[in-house]
Amino acid sequence: MTSGRRAVLRLAAALGATATVGVLAADRLTAPDGATTPPAPPHGGGTGAGPAAGPQAQAARLRPSAYRLQPMTAYAPPAFRRAVPPVRQRPFLSMSGVGRSLVLSFDDGPDPRYTPAILETLRRHDCRAMFFVCGEMAVENPDLLREMAADGHVVGNHTWSHPLVPKLRPSLIRDELGSTSEVIERTLGTAPLWYRAPYGAWNRHSFEIGAELGMEPLAWTVDTLDWKEPGTDTIVRRVLDGAAPGAVVLSHDAGGDRAQSVAALRRYLPELLDAGYQITVPRR
Repeated sequence: MTSGRRAVLRLAAALGATATVGVLAADRLTAPDGATTPPAPPHGGGTGAGPAAGPQAQAARLRPSAYRLQPMTAYAPPAFRRAVPPVRQRPFLSMSGVGRSLVLSFDDGPDPRYTPAILETLRRHDCRAMFFVCGEMAVENPDLLREMAADGHVVGNHTWSHPLVPKLRPSLIRDELGSTSEVIERTLGTAPLWYRAPYGAWNRHSFEIGAELGMEPLAWTVDTLDWKEPGTDTIVRRVLDGAAPGAVVLSHDAGGDRAQSVAALRRYLPELLDAGYQITVPRR
């Protein structure tokens, strides 16, 4: 081989190596979504401080109302992100295909005056229930929240301050739901999967925001109207008359004097069990 041909081959090899290094460098600058990340400016460059960059800086800019719209797993591989439920047009009213089972649910708590007695009654009969908590109550009573979770109950979101949701702007609905979910997750380590609108007043924005926060809407089929304090006998009768497979019973453990609700649970729960009902909670 002549010296001229050897020189040409050496030049070609050098060019190929240079191209390979360029491809590898470009690949290292490509973000997961395919966008090319520009190189950082030299230290001290520019005429002013630019916007902060990176996950920590972005998280620091988030308001509490943006909770879960920028999930904690945002920077994890996509395979580990929690699936977002579909946007519903109406809440679930009952469970289907569960045999002779029904759900007991309690709203507005936790309240240290009444919630412990309800938890004790459920524990005595080895039953699980759902507690739709208000953020302003949950943040003041985190130990009760932990006790609910430790006993296997489902802790749901009932907004922060129990407002009439359709009267709120979307940003305020996001504040009410997002702040409450944040308190629940900070206390229990997991975000709520269910939410309930105060007064059963839903609207399109609440369904959309609830889904963005990873929650399904649940209403009820049996309303004890215990918030009116109709008497223990009346509450017991309403629960027993409304009991049916898949039914969801609404009661309260806060928001007023709930002594009648506590006393009624002690009476109707063993009667439901004696009638063959299984007290359960929905699973997701």
